[in-house]
Amino acid sequence: MKILDWYILKRYLGTFFTMILLFIPIGIIVDLSEKIDNMLEHEVPVKAVIQYYLDFTIYFANLLFPLFVFLSVIWFTSKLANKTEIIAFLSSGVSYWRFLRPYIIGAVIICLGALALGLFLAPKASQGFNEFKYQYLKKGKKVQETRNVYRQLNDSIFLYANNFEPLKKSATNFTLEYFDGNRLDTKISARRIVFIEKDSVYEMTDFVKRTILKNGDKIEKARKKDTVLPFNIDEFTPVTYVAETLNYTELNEFIEKESKRGSSDINRYKVVAYKRWSIPISTFILTIIGVAVSSMKKRGGMGVNLAVGISLAFVFIFLDKVLGTMANQSDFPPIIAVWFPNITFGVLAIYLLYNAKR
Repeated sequence: MKILDWYILKRYLGTFFTMILLFIPIGIIVDLSEKIDNMLEHEVPVKAVIQYYLDFTIYFANLLFPLFVFLSVIWFTSKLANKTEIIAFLSSGVSYWRFLRPYIIGAVIICLGALALGLFLAPKASQGFNEFKYQYLKKGKKVQETRNVYRQLNDSIFLYANNFEPLKKSATNFTLEYFDGNRLDTKISARRIVFIEKDSVYEMTDFVKRTILKNGDKIEKARKKDTVLPFNIDEFTPVTYVAETLNYTELNEFIEKESKRGSSDINRYKVVAYKRWSIPISTFILTIIGVAVSSMKKRGGMGVNLAVGISLAFVFIFLDKVLGTMANQSDFPPIIAVWFPNITFGVLAIYLLYNAKR
């Protein structure tokens, strides 16, 4: 690369990482100020708090990646324009497309980083971030309880529970049925079932097993019984944030499995999967828009560029959130909900770039 490329690329990446280093601590301070009373009330260990904020940093850096990119491009490109450096570049015979090259290189680097973050690091951070909230900050609240859970594990095994609490790994009024074709073969029921993780067994209270035989039914009863069952306790119904905690391969397998079971939350999981790719792609689109908006020197200076940029950023976030909510809570296609903001802003990027070039 030539001197021009290095100059712009270093400013691009430097401003981007400076933005992250500035905003993440602010986010941590605001979050801590909101949660400090709950943390003290529940006597949260210092080690758990430190781990929570490490996960918090990765979680929100991934969530706000496009916004950081957009503001970074507008900030340093406006400074170049105000110092008439861009005019000097173009006056030396450099074409506008050539001027864009270091921005595209920077966007590729950030895109790859966002992709690695979204596919591998962010899912683990999301799990720690959410588990901390429910373990320490929402004790006693039944936010995770799910009622009247019915699941088809495969063609011949069905389960039902009246109440399921994922954090306690327990369920009440449990029933497990095995079918042979259309005929009921075995039925297991219990007033309460708890998964004992260290032993990988289920502790069942008021256990009843009924086996359907040709000569009559065989019934087995026990006040308490520990046994192995052909499912994971989390398969009753996934917690709402479960898709965020899976890497891309696990998420695709999970979506396929939930689709076969007719899960009512399948759109929510698909939105998460599509965003693993849409967020990195948005770095390209927002980079182009940022350059187009801020590469011309304006009478109002950097303030006008930042105002326009922040307004566009809020429109992007608004579209993303509204359409995502529509997909989660209705039959609105998840792929359209996720990609519509990118497509819309992609068209806007082409229009703004054409006018900026002129």
